[in-house]
Amino acid sequence: MGSREVVRLLLWRHGQTDFNAERRFQGQTDVALNAEGRRQAARAARIIAAFRPDAIFSSDLVRASATADALARLTGLPVQLEKDLRERSGGSWEGLTDAEIREQYPDAYTRWMPPDGESVAAVAERASAALERIADSLDGGALAVVVSHGAALGMGTARLLGISVEERMLGPLGNCSWSVIGRRQGAWRLLAHNVGMLPEPVPLPEAGDVE
Repeated sequence: MGSREVVRLLLWRHGQTDFNAERRFQGQTDVALNAEGRRQAARAARIIAAFRPDAIFSSDLVRASATADALARLTGLPVQLEKDLRERSGGSWEGLTDAEIREQYPDAYTRWMPPDGESVAAVAERASAALERIADSLDGGALAVVVSHGAALGMGTARLLGISVEERMLGPLGNCSWSVIGRRQGAWRLLAHNVGMLPEPVPLPEAGDVE
């Protein structure tokens, strides 16, 4: 029997990179955050720090670990690197734009399967296993922040929840947005999805302005 106390994982996607902005397949290419991504990470970290997490885990790719570092600076928690949280390997697709993949690999594009890349099942298996290991390392009632990548988090979460990985029933995570999953007595539940960034402030209209 598992603990009756819920263990929660806050699954945080890394901030923006130039590859994200250009709609390029990143995969396991080690692309750094751009200026916007660093700004996103700093702002989101202030919100997440208020949740008082007990641990921080991260993919060892720099865009994820740099995002995690923004939270570590606020909380004083160490960032524990986990290779199995890496993004899906895209093989020869890495570095190509969406349009280039569609043009050069039309059949594989319809299945979204890089011919020399990592399968959906393989990503779901390693990412979900990493999330289970992280949950196992926590005391009951604890919250860990897990910084990773869109596909790895989406596929890993779907596997834990027992829903279709191939059909992408979970919507994608935006840069520096997060989901929260909880485990109690061995069963996983989705508690929040694709939330996080506060909207930009909207100035109030001056007297006499037309809305």
